[in-house]
Formats: sequence, structure tokens, C-alpha cells
Amino acid sequence: VQLQASGGGLVQAGGSLRLSCAASGPAFSRYAAGWFRQAPGKEREFVGYITWSGSSTHYRDSVKGRFTISRDNAKDTVYLQMNSLKPEDTAVYYCAAVLIGTSDYASDRAYDYWGQGTQVTVSS
Repeated sequence: VQLQASGGGLVQAGGSLRLSCAASGPAFSRYAAGWFRQAPGKEREFVGYITWSGSSTHYRDSVKGRFTISRDNAKDTVYLQMNSLKPEDTAVYYCAAVLIGTSDYASDRAYDYWGQGTQVTVSS
């Protein structure tokens, strides 16, 4: 499976962006997906996770109520809708995938495939 993240950019605080993660390869609908981010000088951190069916999602506390993960398995694409963006959301955002799913979704070691990252910059 190959993943291609897109949709990043520069936005003012309070604004919105939608990131996309397009997958190529067989049966992406069988893969759960996660979003992670890495700010300069910081470790990569978990943002959110969606099961292969899209029936369940999980988020880090700091983005709950602001970010929403969804997926369209007919298009082999996972989305991260980010609203009410804050300067502290500035980071490179990565999508990742794991076959079937994982209970350890907040750990980057649980994922088999990664996209290349897309930069999100939120100005104050």
C-alpha cells in the first residue's frame, strides 16, 4: 500500500483545512488508518485513528471537538478535517495504515505504511 497525503497549507488561527490521504494498492478498505504529526524539534505524536469500516474513531485530547477523521473506501481515501486551528497545530502531518486494525493505535510502531507528510502552518 502506498499513501499520498495532501491538503496542507498556511492558514490563520481559527481557520480550517482538510487533509487527504489517498491510497494505492489492494484492498485499502481492509486497513485502519491513523494521522500523526511532528512539529519542529518535537517527537511525532498521534492525532487520530479510524477503523477500516469507519465505524469508530479516536483522537488525542487536544484535537477532540476540532478535528474529524473520515474515510471513503470507494475512493481509497482517508480525510482529516481540521477546524478551529491553533498555532500549536503547526506540524508536518502524516497518514499511516495498518492491516485490519490495532488496539495500539496511538503508537507509530503499530503502523505498516506511511505517507510522505504534508505541512500545516497556522499563523497567529
